[in-house]
Amino acid sequence: MHNRIFITITALAIFIFSCKPSDEEKARIRLNNAKELLEKGDTIFALMQLDTVLLYPKAVYAINSAKNMMAEINFILLKKKESELDSLDARITRLETLFDRQKTEFDRFTQYIHKRQNFERAWNKSFIQVHLDEKGNIFLSSNYHGKDVLNHYAIRVYDGELSTKTDSVPVGSDQNHQSDFMDYKWEKVSYVNGKDNGVMQFIADHADKNLKAVFIGRRQFYIILESFDKQAIKDALELSAAIKQKGNLEKELQVIRKKIPVQN
Repeated sequence: MHNRIFITITALAIFIFSCKPSDEEKARIRLNNAKELLEKGDTIFALMQLDTVLLYPKAVYAINSAKNMMAEINFILLKKKESELDSLDARITRLETLFDRQKTEFDRFTQYIHKRQNFERAWNKSFIQVHLDEKGNIFLSSNYHGKDVLNHYAIRVYDGELSTKTDSVPVGSDQNHQSDFMDYKWEKVSYVNGKDNGVMQFIADHADKNLKAVFIGRRQFYIILESFDKQAIKDALELSAAIKQKGNLEKELQVIRKKIPVQN
């Protein structure tokens, strides 16, 4: 009786085990899912699904098919990204014509100086300036020129009810400079590391409006933003975004190229 029960249980276990799908069958399901996703144009999830095929080391045929499909997808992605990079390079080249390049002994990276904000145009007036380097780093500065000391530490840009303000940069800090020349005072406050608090984007978004700026300090000083200063900020923001996008795209291309088998 006991032998009969043992034989029955053993036979049942063998039957259940034999009914379980093999690694090849499991992997084939993942492979088919990837094909369906690819047909829908979802390459990212298709690649993720193909990665799971490799979890079944005994599924030799499915793994080979998955690797071939991954190579094909990555080759398509490579060509698409290369085309995007070509378009981006053309855009950057066009934008660069609006700037002069400069690198002094004090600069780590080459600086882009907008042609509408060069020294000849700005040396004897109060204005807002945009600063950009070859890495896409960008910041804003407020420059005061006058006979009275302002000790300004922030600016507010506005038009009617529209208004935004930079963070404060304390007088005497590394980014708040003051100097004298003849009977005039010079003050320059640099809003680095995001301290412009969105003022640059505000100016770019409302460049068509009659924007004003108030320099906030011991005294207040008002200016109307020149159209070319507003345009310089728009151009610099666009070039900064393009440079950073190019950097990210080049990193993506490096990753994709490593995934494509070298043809002998």
